[in-house]
Amino acid sequence: MTSAPLREPGCELCDLAAPMTVYADSKLSVIIVDDANYPGFCRVVWRDHVREMSDLARDDRLLLNDAVHEVEQAVREVMKPTKVNVASLGNVVPHLHWHVIPRYTDDAHFPAPVWAAVVRQTEPDTLAARRALLPELADAIARRMNQEG
Repeated sequence: MTSAPLREPGCELCDLAAPMTVYADSKLSVIIVDDANYPGFCRVVWRDHVREMSDLARDDRLLLNDAVHEVEQAVREVMKPTKVNVASLGNVVPHLHWHVIPRYTDDAHFPAPVWAAVVRQTEPDTLAARRALLPELADAIARRMNQEG
């Protein structure tokens, strides 16, 4: 019997019903974030409300790490970024999740983190072309995650 995920009232990731959830199971969800400047920005969200990787049992840590790996591979395959940033911060929302962010030399913050000050504007046509890849990215993530199960 599977128990319901642990929830924290008021946590935006516990209550997440993202329209771009491309994969979900009893342990984790994968979401394509609606970010106009960073098409292909994904989050891998642990379903239970825990704060840190060290809160997970070994098998769950491995499962989450594998999921982040598969999402990164899908982002690289479809989005063709210059670099992929992978981060688990959780300072604002202390719920275990990983950011997988395709980065390009023409993006608004490159080479600084996406949370830094904007240094340029990416051409609208470039962003539109990247957004056009999102259905393909969603399919690639779902395919890779379903192979893992």
